[in-house]
Amino acid sequence: MVKVLFVCLGNICRSPMAEAMFRHLIKQEGLEKQFQIDSAGTGDWHIGNPPHQGTLDILKKYQVSSDGLFARQITLQDMEQFDYIIAMDESNVQNMYKLSGKQGDPKTFRLLDFTKELPVRDVPDPYFTGDFEETYDLLTQGLKALLAHIKQEQGIS
Repeated sequence: MVKVLFVCLGNICRSPMAEAMFRHLIKQEGLEKQFQIDSAGTGDWHIGNPPHQGTLDILKKYQVSSDGLFARQITLQDMEQFDYIIAMDESNVQNMYKLSGKQGDPKTFRLLDFTKELPVRDVPDPYFTGDFEETYDLLTQGLKALLAHIKQEQGIS
């Protein structure tokens, strides 16, 4: 079982969108039984809340289920248990390093670092930009690249 955790600041925009989209992608590939997928935020402001309405709207637009998505905060236990901890931006990575006390944790990545063709490395936060379509587009590319990486690294076909 490959365990993937998506992380952003508040866990109401980018990381739950990534979680839902990655679940959808995994289901399309017929790999649901091989993955455990979750999301969390580095902050505690939104614990227990559903995703931002903009996230829910964009997922609905693209027919991606948002069932079961509620904000939570990342824990040290998460950092130990998950195989891949996928941050949306460099600030998220640094916040996780502070939590774990480990600089350069080999399980922690920025999502867009898996893409080669994109000129950006951070997924902008639509909570501040209001551009949920941009976030969806960047996540689409990043998640496909992440899945290709995991399949190659884990020998999944």
